Amino acid sequence: MRSLVVFNQVSLDGYIADAKGDMSWAHKQDDEWNTFVAGNAKGDAVLVFGRVTYEMMARWWPTPQAIQSMPTVADAMNRFPKVVFSRTLDHASWNNTRLVKGDMLAEIRKLKRESGPDLLIFGSGTVVSQLTQAGLIDEYQIVVNPVILGAGKSMFAGVTEKPVMKQTKTRAFGNGNVFLCYQKM
Repeated sequence: MRSLVVFNQVSLDGYIADAKGDMSWAHKQDDEWNTFVAGNAKGDAVLVFGRVTYEMMARWWPTPQAIQSMPTVADAMNRFPKVVFSRTLDHASWNNTRLVKGDMLAEIRKLKRESGPDLLIFGSGTVVSQLTQAGLIDEYQIVVNPVILGAGKSMFAGVTEKPVMKQTKTRAFGNGNVFLCYQKM
């Protein structure tokens, strides 16, 4: 059985993007951080996206600039199978992507029952909030960035359940980022 894991960067005040959708504050060029990110990309996963994050990732990772600046991560992002949930997208052209227009919760339940690599969500705040509300996320990997945005997009908007988590890992980086890992109890 697969696990469903979220990996997201947040500001100190808990936003995954600023009020205009910008996430450039989360991209730091730092050797220690880049080594950590590249290490995470060496496994296998099925990437799960909502439309907005999918379109952003599909515009960046296949480019020569992405491949040159972060070759290990770009290879993984382009190679891994991907599932994008969208009611408005007509087709998904990024390598190894399957578009799902139907019931996201039913599809995630089905994917979790299958054998294979874990399911990994990046960004996709609306997807994260819906899957959190449904109790389907097994692990949250959150990177807190030392920046305050004042307003923005939360990955937990609309969540009314209060799932209790246990902390399983933590790591502080020289650039000020703090990696926190929580699993469902």
